[in-house]
Order: sequence, then structure tokens, then C-alpha cells
Amino acid sequence: MRVLGIETSCDETGIAIYDDQVGLLANQLYSQVKVHANYGGVVPELASRDHISKTIPLIRTVVQEAGLTGGDIDAVAYTEGPGLIGALLVGATIGRSLAFAWRVPSIPIHHMEGHLLAPMLEEKSPKCPFVALLVSGGHTQLINVMEIGKYQLLGESIDDAAGEAFDKTAKLLGLDYPGGPALSLIAQQGQASRFVFPRPMTNRPGLDFSFSGLKTFAANIIRSNSMDQQTAADIARAFEDAVVDTLVIKCKRALEKTGYKRLVIAGGVSANRPLRLKMAESITKIGGQVFYARPEFCTDNGAMIALAGMIRLKNGVSCSLDINVKARWSLADLSPLTTT
Repeated sequence: MRVLGIETSCDETGIAIYDDQVGLLANQLYSQVKVHANYGGVVPELASRDHISKTIPLIRTVVQEAGLTGGDIDAVAYTEGPGLIGALLVGATIGRSLAFAWRVPSIPIHHMEGHLLAPMLEEKSPKCPFVALLVSGGHTQLINVMEIGKYQLLGESIDDAAGEAFDKTAKLLGLDYPGGPALSLIAQQGQASRFVFPRPMTNRPGLDFSFSGLKTFAANIIRSNSMDQQTAADIARAFEDAVVDTLVIKCKRALEKTGYKRLVIAGGVSANRPLRLKMAESITKIGGQVFYARPEFCTDNGAMIALAGMIRLKNGVSCSLDINVKARWSLADLSPLTTT
């Protein structure tokens, strides 16, 4: 069976085809970074308009790349939420229309479940149960994954997501949009010991996060120091170290609470190299394993939606022609699948 996946939740148009026997047949991604760069962040109306112009051409490209026709597709999966309503409506409308025209099921997918399942695109993939750290520009959550579709929220950020804090701190440092990757790049040249940032909420019980204070801490340091290239790199390094250490501490705590030995890290920030290295080192020391997707599958992409669609298709999940998208949507609201 083959599933076409459509991802249009924010500022990237991702299209892919997944085959349950062969794996990923084709994958295309268009990023809107240049569209939003002048505004320092995503402009929802511009995002929606760009999805309208890019989604169908990318679908044509992916189908051609896979050497298929519309008649070879067995289902169409699309992101139903969470995300920007206008952007979601583009993917949902096109996905439903194609499914109707091709007379195949249409499958709505939870965006964060797509991220959570993305490591299953790799040869080394996790088996349930496991703890998932979903860490991106919009979310920082620890999830107890008892089985696919059966999720329990263990903790989340009470303010800024980790990726959001990266972007805001990068802006304070005068770095170009998108700020997170730019901050990580200059942090490679930073001295680890010059500045020391707090590790928020690690000295109290629980699995919730808070990152807005780190941004404020960075702002105060920037104001109190003469800025040059090395100082900016040192501040970036201290900030990144603080975020990484905080995430590692909370993940170890979540594994201890659940008794699990497997940890999945997913979402855009999971591509951060220092995070991967520190997490692997720390979790291995306590007898655990860490799983993650390759960097191109950490950010929004159609491959994760196609894979999630395949899993749900095999469990008989499909929907009517009604179009319902959700700006907010808890993973805990999903129904467990009959098989995984």
C-alpha cells in the first residue's frame, strides 16, 4: 500500500509517499524562510498563500519522482492540527479533494504524532513503550507513549517552548531569522565557562519546563557587556548549554518515573547536535537508548505524515468529507490503535 502525506501546518510545505513494503518512495520539502525573513517570524496569511501555490506542484513532483500515478495511491494523509488554521486548511482541502477524486481514504494526522513517529522512518527505530521528548519552536513536551495512539502528557513548558526561546535569544543577539540554527552555529565558537545560565525548574520535582527566564537572563547579560563576536558566541554557548542540560535532566527524570529504557527525541530542536550528544551520553549511562530521526525529518515534513497515515490506514482509520482543522489539539485526545 502507498500513502501520500501532506504537511502544511506552519511555514513548510512537505509532501511524501510512503510504501509499506519499500519505505519512503519520494519526499519533497519547500521552506518559506525567505518569505518570512523580513518580518522576523511567520506571518500566517503569507504562509497560507504560499502553501496554496506550492502544494499541488509538489504533489505532482513527488508522484512523478516515485514513478506512480494517482491510481497507485491507496490513501491520502494530511495534517489536521495543531497549527495555523489557514495553513492547515490548505493541506486539508487538497488532501480531501484528492482522496475523493481518487476514491481512496483520507486520513487526518496529528502534527505532533507525526513528529513522535518520525524516528520510525529510520532503520534503528523504537518500540513501544517509550518516553518521547517533543521539542520544537511551538512545543516542549514529555509524553508517555504506552502504544501508538495512547499517550499521556508527563510535562510541558509553562511558557516559551525551547525552540521559541532559542529564536528570541538569537534575535537579542542580532542574528538573522530563523534564529535557533544561527545561535547554535555561533555557539560552536563559544567558551563554556565565561557565562553560566540557570537550569530552570530542575531544582524542584516535576517534569514541566520554563524557558522564558533564560531569554530574560540572556537579555540582562547582553545589556551588561560590551558586545563583540566572541562575547556573542560565549552567550550563545551558555544559553544552549543551559537548554540542553535542562532537557537532559527532565528526560532522565521521566525515564525514572515511567521505568522505561527507551527515549525518543523529535521536533525541530532534536536536530541540535549538542543535545543529541549530551542526551545519548547521559541516557546510555543509566542503561537507556535514545532514538531520533535524521535532521531532515526533525523539522516539519511530509514523510512523517505519510508514515503516520500508513499506520492509521492499517488500523482502519479514515474520515468523512467534512473538513475540520484544529489550531490546538492534545495528543491525549487521540484514540489508541488496535495494532501497532
